[in-house]
Amino acid sequence: QVQLVESGGGLVQAGGSLRLSCAASGSIFSINAMGWYRQAPGKQRELVAAITSGGSTNYADSVKGRFTISRDNAKNTVYLQLNSLKPEDTAVYYCAASDRLLRGEPQFDYWGQGTQVTVSS
Repeated sequence: QVQLVESGGGLVQAGGSLRLSCAASGSIFSINAMGWYRQAPGKQRELVAAITSGGSTNYADSVKGRFTISRDNAKNTVYLQLNSLKPEDTAVYYCAASDRLLRGEPQFDYWGQGTQVTVSS
């Protein structure tokens, strides 16, 4: 089992920045990837960014060049740096972890409680 705790959300003006943190605990040795998802009101949850245990990253097209995912293995923490924020980035952001693969793809079975990011225009 893996436990995830997010922090760092808040209210920011358009063009501003935030950094989200996700601290992992439990069976962290089994984690093969971690990701950040978001869900806006009335919309489906979507993958924002992910990072594998090997350090490979991928991003949603809508955030490329503005968001950066990184990790600190010593602290068992993954970060999401959000720059040049837009009102459409407003959502609840969730941290997720995978400890298994299905057809080579990480399966995010563990979730944090979510943190609200609100971007005002």
